[in-house]
Amino acid sequence: MSVKAIIFDFIGTLVKVVGYSYEDSIRKLCKSIVEAGFNVDSASFLEVYKEAHLRYREIRYGKLVEVTNAVWISEALNKLGYETTSEDKRIKQAVNAFFQDYLESLKTRKCAKKVLKWASSRYRLGLISNFTYAPVIYAALRKLKLAEFFGIILVSHAVGWRKPHPKIFQKALTSLKVKPEETVFVGDSPREDIEGAKKLGMKTIFVPSQFYNVSMLKTASDCTVKNLCELPRVIGEIFPII
Repeated sequence: MSVKAIIFDFIGTLVKVVGYSYEDSIRKLCKSIVEAGFNVDSASFLEVYKEAHLRYREIRYGKLVEVTNAVWISEALNKLGYETTSEDKRIKQAVNAFFQDYLESLKTRKCAKKVLKWASSRYRLGLISNFTYAPVIYAALRKLKLAEFFGIILVSHAVGWRKPHPKIFQKALTSLKVKPEETVFVGDSPREDIEGAKKLGMKTIFVPSQFYNVSMLKTASDCTVKNLCELPRVIGEIFPII
């Protein structure tokens, strides 16, 4: 069956992270918390924050249910004697402060825009990203001028499920009005992208990134490319257009 749609992963696959410092983001998070009126010292806050982060990490990676940063920030503050919820505006401001540097660190990979322009004129395009705070992904797509290429953009924070859970893939397929066998998934994560998409019957293309290499593949991809620049040739030759 011929291909009608291509779905891309985002971070790692289409964009790279350049010059990012997690420690700087943590400092900005703590500063924002204090400036918002929470009288906590950084050491005490970070201790309970890390506990909450690890607990929700087990849920996110074990049950594949996405939990946003605001939830564990709120839980950490509540353990320190405050009464907050994840919808508190002060906490959302803190999340924005935390991700400010990360957003700025995202740069398009070589050939990414060229490939998307080529693909969007021939196929229906979708994007699925695992990320705990959807506004970062939306902002990055706008900043890098990539949003216009996609008919559907799904972020785990907004959907509630993380790849490789089949529900997030199925939502994309339904939105694009295509069957799994009519779709190619392009990604860099062996488990989240390649294994997840193949289980639903999609064709897959593995693109090595700064995070994953070919040696990490446990489930064979239908095709492996060296970089994004090879996609037009590979898709045209192996997965013909309808």
